[in-house]
Amino acid sequence: MSLKLKITGLALSALVALTSGAALAEAIIFDNVTLIDGTGAAPKPAMTVVVDNGKFVRVTPTSSAGDIKGHRIDGSGKYLIPGLMDMHIHLKGGSEVTRDGIRKAVINRQQGAEALQSYLYSGVTSVFDAGNVPDFIFSLRDDERSGKLIAPRVFATGSLVTAPGSHGSGPASTDIESWPEAREALDKHIARKPDVLKMTFDQHGWGTRSMIPLLDVELMQKVIEYYNDHGIRTTVHTSLEYQARQAIFAGVDTLAHPVIQGPVSDEFVMLMAAKKIPMTTTLAIGENYSRLAEHPEYLDQPLYKAALGSDEIAKLKTETRDKWSKETWTWWMKLMTPIAQENLRKIHAGGGVLALGTDQSIGAAVHREMELLAAAGIAPLDIIRIATLNGAVFLGKERDMGSVEEGKLADAVLLSADPSVDINNAKAILLVMKGGAILDDSKLKLAGTRQSGRITH
Repeated sequence: MSLKLKITGLALSALVALTSGAALAEAIIFDNVTLIDGTGAAPKPAMTVVVDNGKFVRVTPTSSAGDIKGHRIDGSGKYLIPGLMDMHIHLKGGSEVTRDGIRKAVINRQQGAEALQSYLYSGVTSVFDAGNVPDFIFSLRDDERSGKLIAPRVFATGSLVTAPGSHGSGPASTDIESWPEAREALDKHIARKPDVLKMTFDQHGWGTRSMIPLLDVELMQKVIEYYNDHGIRTTVHTSLEYQARQAIFAGVDTLAHPVIQGPVSDEFVMLMAAKKIPMTTTLAIGENYSRLAEHPEYLDQPLYKAALGSDEIAKLKTETRDKWSKETWTWWMKLMTPIAQENLRKIHAGGGVLALGTDQSIGAAVHREMELLAAAGIAPLDIIRIATLNGAVFLGKERDMGSVEEGKLADAVLLSADPSVDINNAKAILLVMKGGAILDDSKLKLAGTRQSGRITH
């Protein structure tokens, strides 16, 4: 669905001023905007939202806002939502290659920075990298937090923890076999200050059933306790209900994927409701194979054309498409994705907590993930919460971020169309705000072509 974005009603000169250093010291006021705050509450028309010192400091009906000093933005006919959050990415630029029989880490920092900026351009203000080359991802995280890099808020696990030879085991993993012998390796990982620990507990990714080593359940419990004692939350890669249950009762804080190997039981739905353990959605990663094979025209959408260069798009439409069209995996994932969608719908309807994740490395995938959730039968307002506040719940930071509420970090997206009517309208981005500052997207190093109609400075 293509969207023609308009800036009608926005004080463009004021918006230009907002990106200057001096303007950031003053309050920013969205007047008469329709607020979709991310909590799941109904849209609130004619609202005033005041941002100061990087936070939302006042949220009130415009009729009772009074005279507030600062830079004003006319939000008439516009929609303000929290910044979107992707709680499962693997940022491109950090990879592994096999040379002479040895797996080695390879780093391309520029590629990673461009991918991060594609998230911001797409309205995504926070990401969690669920496994990467530690030196690569922690360096980018540190530069984002120090202000050296324009990027979403970066949260990361760095290396993942698993058993030797298990799924994800390699140069970028911390492999453990027994307790307390594992503590030395874990202490080195903890010293890197991971935001969340990622473990793997699966035969081999999604779908394949090869019998490879698994992390011992009792050892997993020890690891979870050890990281929690250091104030670090945990997540685990599973794809089977049985292994998800084992991880839950071992004490894991979140699940990195939905159950995709088959329909979930009613008992599992009730367990997820009782425990309130966030489960990231990650539908787009598997569905993307058949989507490219059958509908390569999706790459012509503006958000993809901004994030990907023309050469990369051409390669995807030809070489990659031809390869994926011939792979059994592509069509297995097409068959299983509806099962995962229904599992997510049931868990959501039953009172469980879903958090949006894509398992990809491009901001546009967040919008595809929301489309797939809508296709599963989840209402747009609920999807917005899944893509915002529930991401903060996943991180354990819901008191500080994830919704447009007084006292929280001012991450937001201003839209020209109503996403509570059609989740595709979340693509109608007029501006992106992170930490109270409006993004100057002319400073982004995007691989492709920027969307026409955007506010540029």
